[in-house]
Amino acid sequence: MPKQATDPTVALQLGVDRASPVPLYFQLAQQLEAAVEEGRLPPGSLLGNEIELAARLGLSRPTVRQAIQSLVDKGLLVRRRGVGTQVVHSQVRRPLELSSLYDDLETAGQSPTTRVLHNAVEPAGAAVAAALGVAEGAEVHRVDRLRCAHGEPVAYLRNHLPAGLLPLHTMELEATGLYRVMRAAGVALHSAHQTVGARAAGAEEGALLREHEGAPLLTMERRTYDGTGRAVEFGAHLYRASRYAFDFQLLARP
Repeated sequence: MPKQATDPTVALQLGVDRASPVPLYFQLAQQLEAAVEEGRLPPGSLLGNEIELAARLGLSRPTVRQAIQSLVDKGLLVRRRGVGTQVVHSQVRRPLELSSLYDDLETAGQSPTTRVLHNAVEPAGAAVAAALGVAEGAEVHRVDRLRCAHGEPVAYLRNHLPAGLLPLHTMELEATGLYRVMRAAGVALHSAHQTVGARAAGAEEGALLREHEGAPLLTMERRTYDGTGRAVEFGAHLYRASRYAFDFQLLARP
C-alpha cells in the first residue's frame, strides 16, 4: 500500500508554463505565496523535500531552491535546522482606508495581540502639538503599543490623543484596538490624513520588532479628525517591511 503524501504542496496542483517568459522559479514562488496568503498553506505547515518537489514538477533543484528562498526573504517561510522549511505567516496587506490595524489583522484571520509599553498623560512636543492643534506643552495622552500577529511582532504603534478625550485603560487597549475604544466612547472618526514612508530600524525598535539594526521599516503618520474637523488622534507607527504592505487602488481621472 503506497505511503500517504504528507507534503501539503501535493494538494496545491502546482505547475509551470515553460513557454512563458516569466522565470520558472518566479512562477513557482507566486503559486506558493498565493497558497500562503489564501490559507491553503497555513502557518506551521511544513513543506516537503525540495528534491521531491523538483522531481514532481520536472524542475531542477536550484530552481525550486530559488523559489523557496525568495519566500524566505519575504518572511513567509523559514528554514529550521532539523525541521525543514516551514510557513511562518502570511504578509499583512492593509488597505488604505480609515481602519485600525487591529481590525485589519482580525479580518484577515491574523490573531492580533497587543502589549502596551507606555500609557500616560504628558506635555506635547512641537510636532505632536501641531498635529493635534494644541499649544506646545499642553497635556496629551500618549500610548505606545507593540502589535503582534500569530505571536510575531508586526508594528510598533505610538499614538497621541487630546487629554480628556476619553479614558484609556491599559487592560482595554491590550484586549482590542484603539479605534474600537474610541468609537465605543462616542468619538466619531470621520477622516484622516496619512503619510507613508520608510527608514532604517534603530537598535531599540529593531529589538522590539525582532529585526536587526538597520533593517528596513515602513513608517506611517496619521492625523485623524472627527466630524467637526477636530483632530482626535495622531499616530506615528513603524511596521516590519518583511511582514507588512499597504494596498493602493488607483483610478484614472475621467
